[in-house]
Amino acid sequence: MKFDPEKHHRRSIRLRGFDYKQSGTYFVTTVTRDRACLLGDIIDGEIRLNDAGRMVNAAWTELSIHYPGVENDAFVVMPNHIHGVIVLVGAGPRACPEQGHPRADMPANNPAVRLGQPQGVAPTLSLPDVVHRFKTLTTKRYADGVKRFGWVSFPNRLWQRNYYEHVIRDEESLNRIRKYILDNPVQWAFDCENFVVTTPEAENAWQA
Repeated sequence: MKFDPEKHHRRSIRLRGFDYKQSGTYFVTTVTRDRACLLGDIIDGEIRLNDAGRMVNAAWTELSIHYPGVENDAFVVMPNHIHGVIVLVGAGPRACPEQGHPRADMPANNPAVRLGQPQGVAPTLSLPDVVHRFKTLTTKRYADGVKRFGWVSFPNRLWQRNYYEHVIRDEESLNRIRKYILDNPVQWAFDCENFVVTTPEAENAWQA
């Protein structure tokens, strides 16, 4: 099945009035451009990362090392996307959420992303900051891998501009998402990001 940007679009859902710099736990998915499988293969239900995939895995792990207030939880690198849980440590008011609109990742100092007025101690980085830095770091390292080690090149950008995020509000949801992340390689044959699948899973299968 050929990649169709309309059919295979991962929506970036935001909550209007929600402050993404406050403390909280977030489920994040970001996908390679055109769903190109650049990071490894699924063999017998297990992810076999190539050098690029191992680089992406290391970059995610480094987030909590380099940025105070950012903690990692469950995480998986798939052939063409990543799923992860990010915990921002801090305090701030939780505005009443409403359904938002798709938005590209941008640093939090962009006025379009600064939603709400945080108070008290807040994390060093907002969620858009974290995703933006992760994408930037991995893109630079991947480009270096193309030049030095002959990795498969990518056109213009490594990642899709948009990403998907979900605010995790309780332990039940967190445990369900953790299980979805850990089971993702086994479910690759039904993964909605796998565009050769004829019967993909529901877009929000992790909510089931």
